[in-house]
Amino acid sequence: MLVRDENAFTAHKKDARLSPSYRGATHIVKFWGPSEYPQLAANEYFCLRVAEKCGLDVPRFRLAEDAGALVVDRFDLRLGGTYRGFEDFCVLNAKRTDPKCSGSYETSIIKRFQQFANSPHVYADLEKLFTFVALNCALHNGDVHLKNFGIVYDDVLGEARLAPVYDLVTTSVYLPRDSMALTLNGSTRWLVAKELQRLGETHCGGTPSQVRDILERIAEALRSTSADVRTHMKEDLDFVEIGERMLREWEKGAALSLEPA
Repeated sequence: MLVRDENAFTAHKKDARLSPSYRGATHIVKFWGPSEYPQLAANEYFCLRVAEKCGLDVPRFRLAEDAGALVVDRFDLRLGGTYRGFEDFCVLNAKRTDPKCSGSYETSIIKRFQQFANSPHVYADLEKLFTFVALNCALHNGDVHLKNFGIVYDDVLGEARLAPVYDLVTTSVYLPRDSMALTLNGSTRWLVAKELQRLGETHCGGTPSQVRDILERIAEALRSTSADVRTHMKEDLDFVEIGERMLREWEKGAALSLEPA
């Protein structure tokens, strides 16, 4: 098991030998070095399943038969074969790639989205944005930085919507002391439910009942997907150790971030 170095997971992912992504015309195929982060493709696959069950927009994805790769449809591809515009939040914050783990969820993500969003669906997208932030706390995903959020658009003067969810992993399986990549309330520690409740109400415009419903929906998605993880553990014995770690991290994340004190 690795001991966390600052931004270690992000730093390792930069190395193309460990996690190359080969971009084709219609798909992104993601491979990882099994000696560094075993079962990472399956890890991301089940995290995306949770996001999908939460009602978030997720591109079509599937796990390779040998579980060695994750295949994801490109969400920026139009039916006619041309590409939609896409900007990640490094771009929207006028930053280069290197400082992608600097900034806060309140300002660098939520406030910035409100500045650039342009559609009749801004409040629906804000709800999804909050759901995504809360979900990452529950999953213990410490690698959700500025480049893991984006907006998509068909015309620079037209609608700009929140991009679908991508790059979603339970990082604490590999880095037990991991924490959030960006700050919230000035800290990178995983948030308790009361703090998420406040974030949803004060920064995303949700009512108390709406925010509680979102946290309950995430909890139910985790429970449902945990059953899928257990089934996969029976079918693929190589996944058992990582699957058990994922389930423990999800239980801890749900207890801390989704259940009222």
